[in-house]
Amino acid sequence: MSDRFDAAEAAGGFTEYYGRAPGGVWSAPGRVNLIGEHTDYNDGFVFPFAIDRRTVVALGDRDDQVLRVSSTFAPDPVSVHLDDLAPDAVSGWAAYPLGVAWALRESGADLAHVRGVDLHLASDVPIGAGLSSSAAIECAVAVALNEHWGLGLDRPALAKAGQLAENRVVGAPTGIMDQSASLLGEADAGVFLDCRSLDADVIPLGFRDAGLVVLVIDTHVSHAHATGGYAARRASCEAGARALGVDSLRDVRVADLARAEAELDDETFRRVRHVVTENQRVLDAVRSLREHGPASIGPFLDASHVSMRDDFEISVPELDTAVEAAQGAGAVGARMTGGGFGGAAIALVADALVPDVTESVRAAFAARGFREPTVFAVAAAQGARRDG
Repeated sequence: MSDRFDAAEAAGGFTEYYGRAPGGVWSAPGRVNLIGEHTDYNDGFVFPFAIDRRTVVALGDRDDQVLRVSSTFAPDPVSVHLDDLAPDAVSGWAAYPLGVAWALRESGADLAHVRGVDLHLASDVPIGAGLSSSAAIECAVAVALNEHWGLGLDRPALAKAGQLAENRVVGAPTGIMDQSASLLGEADAGVFLDCRSLDADVIPLGFRDAGLVVLVIDTHVSHAHATGGYAARRASCEAGARALGVDSLRDVRVADLARAEAELDDETFRRVRHVVTENQRVLDAVRSLREHGPASIGPFLDASHVSMRDDFEISVPELDTAVEAAQGAGAVGARMTGGGFGGAAIALVADALVPDVTESVRAAFAARGFREPTVFAVAAAQGARRDG
């Protein structure tokens, strides 16, 4: 966990809100997606890693069946009775943690005889930066409730519950990548995930030994997955799959793109081309990482950004500026990360070049009159866990 954030701080916040000590503290990280964007809900491949910024949840029992949640990022606690849990029972920020409780029940967990709990959330995962602050909340709460209530669900099942909460309660049509990364991540390793089978392979990244660091460039252009752009892209992918007669775009290969271009309108084809080529880039990047080391994956990161910018059209000028400035200052590779329409870019950078890349990005933003970005390094970290 980061130096600024620990279990004791979350436990202290719980005590301040509820007047008693918590029974336990759990945490889960945000994630950076190294490569594989908008492939997850198309049954494809992704390669994210959990980051060393976390959401912490402190939990204490109640004597009734009420769930109450407070946080450092909202002024008032929100409560709901277990019997009243439903997709429309909560809204706003509380939909993430309380939606998980509903999703656990929908996943088959017996909540009829459990006691309610008080929860207190704190986080140093930036909100709206494309680092999945939402999945960090969901996964921290999922592991806490799973252990405290003795539900016995495994990590893939908890990932599904987190995704269900985000899809049905929050209303964001996201895939399962974020929750899988947050739950399965390990130090200095990425999670190579097949989003169809949910088979996950934890692969050493080797960034530390290679003298490389991942810089996150938060543009401060906010995005919201529950709004139209993300949903429209997903709808285009589903329409493309139907038109091509396949269950999902996972079943379309690069060699099939010539036929797809002949059968689809231009916009749908470009959406399809991004997903199909991005799936191949994930496979190629993982293979190159294994065979040639981390410095070899730069071209795949660069090509991924071009595809998102031109074919999927989810970049914004600030993201393009961040990527171009990082590349120009010597980054191994750079791309926007996350769902798009704002958020963050990442750059894989040699340790010695971090100051140059950082200054180059800031200067480029200033020259274009953009708000100053926040640039910080992240390292691949352990996934969700109990902290106290």
